[in-house]
Amino acid sequence: MKSKLYVSVAVLAMMTSAVAAQDLKFPVGEGDFNWASFEEFKAAHGNLAGQTLTIFGPWRGDDQVQVEAVLAYFEAATGADVVYSSSESYEQQIVIDLEGGSPANISILPQPGLIGDLVKKGFVTPLPEGTADWMTENYAAGASWVGLGTYAGPDGANAMYAFPYKADVKSLVWYSSENFEDAGYDVPSTMEELKALTDQIVADGGTPWCIGLGSGGATGWPATDWVEDMMLRTNTPEDYDAWVKNDLKFNDPKVVAAIEEFGAFARNDAYVAGGAAAVATTDFRDSPKGLFASPPQCYMHRQASFIPAFFPEGTVVGQDADFFYFPAYAEKDLGTPVLGAGTLAFITKASDASNAFIQFLQTPIAHEVWMAQKGFLTPHKGVNTALFSDPTLGKMNDILLNATTFRFDGSDLMPGGVGAGSFWTGMVDYVGGKSAQDVGDAIQSSWDSLK
Repeated sequence: MKSKLYVSVAVLAMMTSAVAAQDLKFPVGEGDFNWASFEEFKAAHGNLAGQTLTIFGPWRGDDQVQVEAVLAYFEAATGADVVYSSSESYEQQIVIDLEGGSPANISILPQPGLIGDLVKKGFVTPLPEGTADWMTENYAAGASWVGLGTYAGPDGANAMYAFPYKADVKSLVWYSSENFEDAGYDVPSTMEELKALTDQIVADGGTPWCIGLGSGGATGWPATDWVEDMMLRTNTPEDYDAWVKNDLKFNDPKVVAAIEEFGAFARNDAYVAGGAAAVATTDFRDSPKGLFASPPQCYMHRQASFIPAFFPEGTVVGQDADFFYFPAYAEKDLGTPVLGAGTLAFITKASDASNAFIQFLQTPIAHEVWMAQKGFLTPHKGVNTALFSDPTLGKMNDILLNATTFRFDGSDLMPGGVGAGSFWTGMVDYVGGKSAQDVGDAIQSSWDSLK
């Protein structure tokens, strides 16, 4: 859960660092990086000496070290000084700084809804002209990313205000490579094949799925990702967008059907380890461990890219465990949608350096330097994917690059009382036996009560 504590000026200062102090992590001209993009950017923006670019974002610890390694190249190309800051309560601090009239030049958040609120209040400057066209052309599923960064301004007119940079993937199914090989199972490439595999595992005497919704006060949230993925596999992207805005109601037949798609897996005793009754009470962190039991307690687990942190100690992804794209229906012709999340950069204090930074994020080098470290995914089609330091990340990135549609985690786009409230509890009620229609009615009622 997010901290509600506000960071003191002294603590904030401790988390602020001048990027200029470090050397370039990868010498310019060496390795298979797109150095041409660096040189072209330098030629266009190398006249910013004496300017300071302040950036406030969510990355701390190892992530801060890695992003500062990227920012060093912006400094080297432009001559500007970059000062990056963060805090544990970075969301609140960004709002405090904006309302106090002392924002950073660039702010970075993983909450599109909060960015939209700041845009409406006039705190954010539209991105340079042409950014949307560039992203449409150069990001896989480019129109999806443009839509993610587009908001209605104070005058009600839509414009692109935020640049998506550093993505996360949620549409993944994890499995034990050894167990699949021993049983003779192939990785499914369509939802029809996934459902057939599920039935085949049952016919062979096994249990296909481990599903756990337990998460303390946040119990139920893993099911929201399932429903969001099913919305993208049974409805158009436009329906998904209408749903997260409450233009398509939670008790609409389309949404009810998506909930039931999740239920086809989670409410079938034969499909789930421990039976359907165990789904709500099994902690999501413990749920994937059944993949590695002997004999296997399950064969598949749908969860986002972070879940290996909860695999048994010593599990090696790519060797002991692997993953595949949570597939779409072949018969529905909705392409290859990907559910995920990520961070967006936006201008909160305009300057020449601010505009140049948005241009910098368009260069392959701004992505490749982080790719060659760890913990970074990108839909940029111009990067050299051989630079990923971890083959697992490279494989996840292929899923992003093959996406025809990308949509941000829907519950994070909904009001907190729904996306982090009644949606969670409604999913617990659903796996407990309530009908999808009754659950949809209850969630919609909770949303209506927020007005």
